[in-house]
Amino acid sequence: MDKIWTEMLEAAKAVLNERRLSEYVTCGEVAAAILSKSGKIYTGVCIDTCSTLGICAERNAVFNMITNGEQEIDKVICVMSDGANGAPCGACRELMVQLMPETYNDIEIMVDYQAKRIVKLGDITPEWWI
Repeated sequence: MDKIWTEMLEAAKAVLNERRLSEYVTCGEVAAAILSKSGKIYTGVCIDTCSTLGICAERNAVFNMITNGEQEIDKVICVMSDGANGAPCGACRELMVQLMPETYNDIEIMVDYQAKRIVKLGDITPEWWI
């Protein structure tokens, strides 16, 4: 497997830190790493609130990338508190599609690191609404 996936997994694990910030906010139950087209890795964690103000780890990582001046995604991996991986939710997929409407199909997502299972965003988001 490509060495970069291991680097991304380790980067996500490094910020995975489940904790309670207040009686209304928890975070760190899921962490994500995004590889930008420039080759830089950006991370983020989920932030859960008692209302709809929270954010998924993948979107947090994307926003971190954008904050640092980049906007093109190459690869995505997330890690849940039990160490498993998974696919981004609909909101995260929608953000990536809107960010890269012409090339989102090629974004690689590691859905199972142990099984080395990678899918393309276009395969799991086949018919965009716009």
